[in-house]
Amino acid sequence: MAEITVLNSKFEKAGSLNTEVNLEADSVSVPAVHQIVKATLASRRQGNACTKTKGLVSGGGSKPFKQKGTGRARQGSSRSPLMVGGGTVFGPTPRDFTQKVNKKMMLKAIQSVVADKYQAGKLVVIETLESNGKTKDMFKVLSERNLLPGLVVTDSNESKALFATRNIRNAKAVPVEGFSVYEAVKFENLVIEKAALEKLLSRLV
Repeated sequence: MAEITVLNSKFEKAGSLNTEVNLEADSVSVPAVHQIVKATLASRRQGNACTKTKGLVSGGGSKPFKQKGTGRARQGSSRSPLMVGGGTVFGPTPRDFTQKVNKKMMLKAIQSVVADKYQAGKLVVIETLESNGKTKDMFKVLSERNLLPGLVVTDSNESKALFATRNIRNAKAVPVEGFSVYEAVKFENLVIEKAALEKLLSRLV
């Protein structure tokens, strides 16, 4: 059982949120977080690198020089990897770097990162993050309260806070459906709306 302080839109204490999810220090699994971060970064790789083998390089249909009498090693194709302009041996080809992630490991990583922020005092829960959609005002709100760098998580993907945070260099805003363990680790502070946190924690029960 953990009790999380909830703030209002003016960042004043407005209540608390009780959850049955274990947010103690012993619930933090570094290996699980590490694995999810690795998988996230791997899935972002394009895997477009491509080289041509001997069979893919154009040309080379005729024998480059006669078999005997030149003093050189015999060659059957000018596209051989041994020749200038020839193919590549064991070069990269397009591939998918995506790593399979078990659901239990993903949930454990989410619990770990939330627990880590909670233990470090970097978890800020707000009833509703009000915003007029202006980046200047959002930057002022976050910087005055030492919440930068920070990840802002909203309950709705229609929230104006998403647009207001978009151009802040050391901050990022995502709806709760797009919550990323990698982004949570990347940013020091986690600013999340109460409804969004409830949705996130409901996956862990």
